[in-house]
Formats: sequence, C-alpha cells, structure tokens
Amino acid sequence: MPATTHTHRWKTLALTTSAVLVGLTLPTVTASPASATNTSYDSTYYKNAVGRTGASLKSSLHTIISSQSKISYAAVWNALKVTDQDPNNSNNVILLYSGVSRSKSLNGGDVGDWNREHTWAKSHGDFGEVTGPGTDLHHLRPADVQVNGVRGNLDFDNGGSAVTNGGGSKVDSDSFEPRDADKGDVARMILYMAVRYDGGDGFADLEPDEKVNNGSAPCIGKLSVLKQWNEQDPPSAFEEKRNQVIYDTYQHNRNPFIDHPEWVEAIW
Repeated sequence: MPATTHTHRWKTLALTTSAVLVGLTLPTVTASPASATNTSYDSTYYKNAVGRTGASLKSSLHTIISSQSKISYAAVWNALKVTDQDPNNSNNVILLYSGVSRSKSLNGGDVGDWNREHTWAKSHGDFGEVTGPGTDLHHLRPADVQVNGVRGNLDFDNGGSAVTNGGGSKVDSDSFEPRDADKGDVARMILYMAVRYDGGDGFADLEPDEKVNNGSAPCIGKLSVLKQWNEQDPPSAFEEKRNQVIYDTYQHNRNPFIDHPEWVEAIW
C-alpha cells in the first residue's frame, strides 16, 4: 500500500479521535436553563399563571402578587432580622453583596452596622421609603453600611474594580456587580419589582431596560445581564426560605421568580 494512503488514514483517525476527546472533555461554558424550584403552589397560588408566557404571564403574575399585606419602613428592621437570619447563627443576619454574617443588633447607620438596602434603588421611580415599593421585603435586604453606600443607586452590570469588604462585588462609575452568590438573588428581586409595580396603584411603572445611568427614571439595567445572572445563580436554600417567610409571616405574597426562575425567560 502506498505511504500516502497510510498517512491519509492515520491523519483521519487522529482527527476523529481528537474530536471525540474534545467532545468528552470540554467543560460546559453556559448555565443550564432555569427550571422550577418549587411547584407546590402551581395548583393554588399560581393556578392562573401556569401555562402562560409573555405579556399574559406577566399580567397574571402581577394580579397574583399584588394581593399582599404591607408593612411600615420602621417595621422592616425587625422583619429583616427574621427573613435574613443566618441559618448557622440565630443571632446574626447574612448581608447582601458581602455575604458577611453580622449581629442583628448592629442595625443602624454607622460604620460596622448594617442597614436596609433597596435593591431596586428607591430613586429609580422616586418612591422613597413609602409603604409599598419602598417597604417591599422582596427587594429589601440587610447590607453593610459602607458597601451599600458604594452601590448607592447604581444600575447593575458586569465589570469594575473590587469593592472593599464587598465579598467579590465590583463597581465602576455607572454600575455595580454583586458577588457571584448574590447575582441571581439581585436579578429575581429586580424582576419581581418590575412585575409587582406596573403603574396601576399610584406608583411608578417599574421596568428593566438595557441601560445604565438611568438616574431617576423608573428603570434599572441591564436586563440582558440580569437574565444571565438568573441562569448563572439559581435560587439557593436561603433565598427559598426567605421567600417562604415573607409569604407566611409578613406580606403573604411570593416572588414568583424564586419558585419559577424559568418565567424570567418566558416574559423577557
């Protein structure tokens, strides 16, 4: 048999083997599609939403979650001590963005304290601390005073430099990137607010968009990044328990994107 034929067959075998090996060993670089984490409310609480998509799903969820009890901004302090309790230390709360466990008693405005972070910045829609969007526990979380100050009212996006004591969070001139373990939490809180507050109850119509530097407009970006974060960081046991406590004890409504993170893609 001619040498050229041997060479041709060897190269073909080598390339085929290489392709197979690459197919076996290449890591997955994209997150698995979001899927339901809790379907136990599908036949009751969510019965009018299940099976819908797009604007129809968003409208149905708005109607469902708008039935809620409201608390005062002062009452948020004590509520967060329950909703965000450290599962390993009942005297502490877990802080958003930094992941630090800190004493419940250190709530206030001084360095070393934790305060009430509006994940949907209250200036985006100018709702302040009014009962309603300003006191909705589904987007209020305890955060370190200084880290909260760094976030300010910035939109959310990837990139920036490390935030001091921020647990891996990053910041630049026009956006804030939470640490990886909080990315999905932030996305689902923002999108909850966009569904819950649609302008029909005297408050601004909140919507995610593709911008940063939204200022006082009732918008927060970037939607494409928030969708990525929802996929990248699925609901944790901490997030699911928090949702349940708010439902059972305080507001009696749920964040549907914690139960059904796949509904983010179904709507947006």
